[in-house]
Amino acid sequence: MHKYGGTRCLIEDTPGGATHYFCLMLADLLRLFARNSQPGGATRDEVLGIPVIVYTRHDVLGIPVIVNNTRPDIDTNAVIARLERSLSLIEHYVPHHFRHLSRDFEYIVVQRFACRGAYFHEQRACLVELTFTVNADFSDAEVAATILHEAMHARLHTLGFPLEMEDRARQERFCRRAEIEFGNLVPGGEPVVERAQWTSELSDEEVAPAIDPRIAAQRIAEVDRAAQAKRS
Repeated sequence: MHKYGGTRCLIEDTPGGATHYFCLMLADLLRLFARNSQPGGATRDEVLGIPVIVYTRHDVLGIPVIVNNTRPDIDTNAVIARLERSLSLIEHYVPHHFRHLSRDFEYIVVQRFACRGAYFHEQRACLVELTFTVNADFSDAEVAATILHEAMHARLHTLGFPLEMEDRARQERFCRRAEIEFGNLVPGGEPVVERAQWTSELSDEEVAPAIDPRIAAQRIAEVDRAAQAKRS
C-alpha cells in the first residue's frame, strides 16, 4: 500500500508506509461490495449494534466509486460532487493521465483514513480520505492531485516496480512530478506545486516515512468523537 499526505486536524501531514491493518479494512469493504448487488448497505457491530460500514456505490466519469461514509455530518452527495469536479480537472488539464485512470484503478474508495490518499495494490484501489474530500480548506485541484499521485503509484506497480520501502523515495518523487505537471496547468494549482516541490526536496526518509497504524486509528477516532460532541 502507498499512502499520500495527511489531513489537517487529523494526523501528521506526511505520507507513510505500508500498514497491514488498513489493507485488511479496505479488503473487508471491497468483499462486502462484491457480495452485495444493492446500491448501498451497512454492517453492524454484533456486540454494540452500531453501523461499522455504511457504504454507497457510484460511477464518476466512468470510474466505480465506493463511499464508506461513517460521519453523519458529511453529505455523501457533496463527496461525489467533489470527486466529479476533481476528476474533471484531470480529464481537462492532463488528459493523457486521465485516459489511464480506468486501467490504473479498479475502484476509488472514499472513507476515513490516516492521510489524504493511498493506493492498495492488491485491490487496485485508490483511497481518498473522507473528510479531505469535503474540507473547504482544500481546493478541487488539491483533491485531484491526490488522485493523480495515487494513479502514478498504480502505474509504477503495473510496470513492475518494487513495493519495498528502499525504493519508495524514488517512487514518491516520480509521483510528485506528475502533481507538479498538473499544478502548473490547472487554475489555482499553486498550492499543489508548492507542496509537491517542498516534499520532493526532503530527505529519502522524510519523503516516505512510516507511521504507526494504531496511533493513526486512535487519532482518527478522537477527531470523530470530537466532531460528534460538537453536533450534540
